[in-house]
This record gives sequence, structure tokens and C-alpha cells, in this order.
Amino acid sequence: MSRVIKPLQQMGAQIWGRLDNSLAPLAVLGQQLQPIHYHSPIASAQVKSCILLAGLMASGDTTVTEPSLSRDHSERMLRAFGAKLTVDPETCSVTVSGPAQLQGQNVIVPGDISSAAFWLVAAAIVPGSELVVENVGVNPTRTGILEALEMMGADIQLQNQRLAAGEPVADILVRSSEKLRGCTIAGDLIPRLIDEIPILAVAATYASGTTIIRDAAELRVKESDRLAVTASELNRMGSQITELPDGLEITGETPLTGTDVDSYTDHRIAMSLAIAALNASGTTTIHRAEAAAISYPDFTPTLQQVCHPN
Repeated sequence: MSRVIKPLQQMGAQIWGRLDNSLAPLAVLGQQLQPIHYHSPIASAQVKSCILLAGLMASGDTTVTEPSLSRDHSERMLRAFGAKLTVDPETCSVTVSGPAQLQGQNVIVPGDISSAAFWLVAAAIVPGSELVVENVGVNPTRTGILEALEMMGADIQLQNQRLAAGEPVADILVRSSEKLRGCTIAGDLIPRLIDEIPILAVAATYASGTTIIRDAAELRVKESDRLAVTASELNRMGSQITELPDGLEITGETPLTGTDVDSYTDHRIAMSLAIAALNASGTTTIHRAEAAAISYPDFTPTLQQVCHPN
């Protein structure tokens, strides 16, 4: 929690947590906040949104500058609710003016592309597949998964593109690809697909050549150390993944074999392993697979429906 607590303390917040204010649970004492200009060491929509929301209650301009622009759902929503907010793409900065007076709105929430990613990869790697995922949010700050899969040679098309409550939405058609190919995923692309890296690693195991993922050290402080867990559990199934300090090196076209694996109670790991198991020979048992329900309660019944539509 320290990456959120430190900028809030700069704004005048009083927050206490375990291990030198770095771990939840937290105690918060309400205070009058002051505007700041925060230079974030990482491109993180979670950190940015935290500071912008706090800035709504501060008197003056609160600015967040990132190494690269992270996803912008909070900015779009705050504008829709009446906040005075400006974005400077050249400096990767966002500024909100407070105190803000917001107005309630009717909001349509599109399907989450991070959840859709599991079906996109499933259709790409399972021979003979054709799948349409409807009503998916395709905000440009979130479509790194589409760019990465296209770099790998996946057959993906956006259909019925439209706007819903200020967010771009589309239906995504995916067909199985005869031959995926390895690629390098790094730099400014990472913030736009950070949550999809475990499932992209699954796609990479079926791609020819080597896939390199870099600049993703943030994954070590998610629900699990996703770099370590992705490598260890897919390697149990027969993949060849080398863990890097800030990413993964994946040697593709390695046939997978069903075995016992563990989600480490991480929802994205649980779902990624389930998709990997679709092409694995034999039976895969995912321990603590119920973690998938954290972000996708209907994942298992949807998987059963997709695999056995009749």
C-alpha cells in the first residue's frame, strides 16, 4: 500500500499501516488535503486514480505525472460527472481542480477487456475456434492485449464499434490462428496490458520462436508475484519460461501436459491456467481455482458453455 500512502501523505493525509505503513489493514484519520504535483515512478492507473480522487477534495490543482500515460477510465468518468480535468499527453500528466462539485449520471459499464482476454487467447490457440465476445470496452489505454495478439499473428477483428457513456465499445471476433509467432512486449505497451500478461504468456507457449516480456516488475506486487507464479505453474505443465527481474522469456511451441497446478489464490492465474489446460494433453487440476470468482464469478460456467455450446 505504500505507493498509494506516500502521495496521500504528501497531500496531508494521516494513514497508518503495518510494516512501516506499507501493508493493509490501514487506519485513516480525516484531514483537509492540499494539492500536490506528484511524479509517479510507475505508470499505474490505480495510483493515479487514488491521487485524482483525493484531489477532488483539495483546494487547487492536483497533478499526476507518469512515465507513460496509464489507462484513463477515471479521467473519462470524472469528466462525465462534472470534474474540471485536463490531460497533457506530451508530459504524461493529468490535472484535476478541487474542490469539485459532481453530478450523478446514468452509467453504462462495457465488458472488461481484461476478462475478455481469456476468451481471445482461448479462441486463438484452440484449433477450429471462432468466437465473438460482445460489448467489450476498447478504450485505447486498455487495448494493448489486442496489439500484442496481432503482433503474434492472431486473427482478430473489431465489429460494431460505438461509444457508450464516453467509452469506445466493440464486439471482438477471434478465429484460431494457424501459427502464432513470438514477439517482444515492453515499454509503453506494458501499462496498457499489465493485467493480461499471464494469459499472454499462455499464448506465447503456443507461438513459434521466443517471446520476451520486459518492464513488468509491477506484476510482482499484485495478488501474487505474477511473474514467478506464471513461470512456475506453466513450467509444471511443460512450458519453457525463464523468469526475468522485470518480465518473462518464453520459448514457444512447447506441448503442454495436464498436471496439478495452483492459482496461489490469484484470479488471473486461475483463469490463465484453465485456458492453458484447453490445449494440454491429459487432465489438469487447478487447486484454489475458486479464486477466479474474485473478478469473474461466472468464469467456470462460461468456460463450460464455450467449450460445449450444445
